[in-house]
Amino acid sequence: MASRPDSRPDPRPGPRPDRRPDPRALALDVLNGTLGPDRLPAEALFDRHPATALLSARDRAFARLLYTTCLRHLRALDAAIAPLLERRPKELERLDLLRLGAVQLLLLETPPHAAVMETVALARRRAPRAAGLVNAVLRKLVGTALPAVEEVPEWLLACWRRAYGDDTAASMARAVLRRPPLDLTCPNDPDGLAARLGGRRLGAASVRTERHGAITEIEGYEAGTWWVQDVAAASIVPLLGDLAGRRALDLCAAPGGKTAQLVAAGAEVTAVDRDARRMAVLRGNLERLGMTARTIVADAGGLDDLGRFDVVLLDAPCTATGTIRRHPDILRHRRPGDMAAMLPVQARLLDAALDRLAPGGVLLYAVCSLQPEEGPEQIDLLVQRCRDLEARPIDRARLHGLPFRDAGAGRLQSLPCDLAEEGGLDGFFVACLSRPAG
Repeated sequence: MASRPDSRPDPRPGPRPDRRPDPRALALDVLNGTLGPDRLPAEALFDRHPATALLSARDRAFARLLYTTCLRHLRALDAAIAPLLERRPKELERLDLLRLGAVQLLLLETPPHAAVMETVALARRRAPRAAGLVNAVLRKLVGTALPAVEEVPEWLLACWRRAYGDDTAASMARAVLRRPPLDLTCPNDPDGLAARLGGRRLGAASVRTERHGAITEIEGYEAGTWWVQDVAAASIVPLLGDLAGRRALDLCAAPGGKTAQLVAAGAEVTAVDRDARRMAVLRGNLERLGMTARTIVADAGGLDDLGRFDVVLLDAPCTATGTIRRHPDILRHRRPGDMAAMLPVQARLLDAALDRLAPGGVLLYAVCSLQPEEGPEQIDLLVQRCRDLEARPIDRARLHGLPFRDAGAGRLQSLPCDLAEEGGLDGFFVACLSRPAG
């Protein structure tokens, strides 16, 4: 296994004579932006924050650990803090300061004196009038235990119970709170990379490692031998079988993990995404990997001049409830009505995908959602609209032992509680459909 400095961030960063930049301040800014009225995505806030590039790899990892752990256990942290307050602070920054201190004391391995001292020092800089409150509350938290609180919103847990049963839903609710491992897709030598990183191979070409530092410092980054991709996501493209020389269209392609898989499999790839910023990320990723594909910034409905393709891959926008363990802000952002806005978008994209599918071609639909309405029910509606579509049998041997669940003819589902003993999986629904050659 990898040594501790590589395998996880040390929750006890060394002293910094220059107090700027500060990983706790960065984590505080991310929490403020994520939990504030704008409900901004935590990962985007972190990536674009000016302090992120200035911190050492160790401190960046610590900042990420702080805010992601807070977001995973927000309700429990608030339950621990509440009895120690006369009233809940109205200012979000004060509350987030208390959460940052509490997460270090109750969930991380930060020594109590460091957790209290550093958080109070941050309070003096950011909210001076709250420093006394932060000091008093955190000192009372030392040596206490985190309350047992259900973190998954009641409406979402009820959806999972209806779809998967009480026991599986409970397992899913526990699984999404666990910190996930890092998965890398390495198409050429996954066994060798696993050996060098002290990880293990999973699926067709994935390497799972417990490293959580800067990915740019992992062996093979500069050489472009791998890219970051959850093993469940990486298991979708291999279901298509031999792609050598086939024309493949990747819709909603950014940030490009599946695009890279299609290229690595020998397909002639056209990648489309309507978001210019995300497409720039895709192009940068392909450049690092030494790969080429035709990339187009456009709406999926305006591609008539591209002709038809042997393979169309649609990884559709969705509520992303299958990725909560990697993006815990989803627990705090999703609302019961969010899915209603997604469903017509998915239906329109499916129709656009079929418009680009050649006779005899294969459509692969995927969503990183645990909600049946976005997965199997969406495909049921598509088949009703397009009677000539046929379910394409899936060869389970292409999963290389991964425990995807059968979800009907030509359909598979992964859940966060699957492969739990080895770190779990992101939740995905996949459907493989074909159009008759005639």
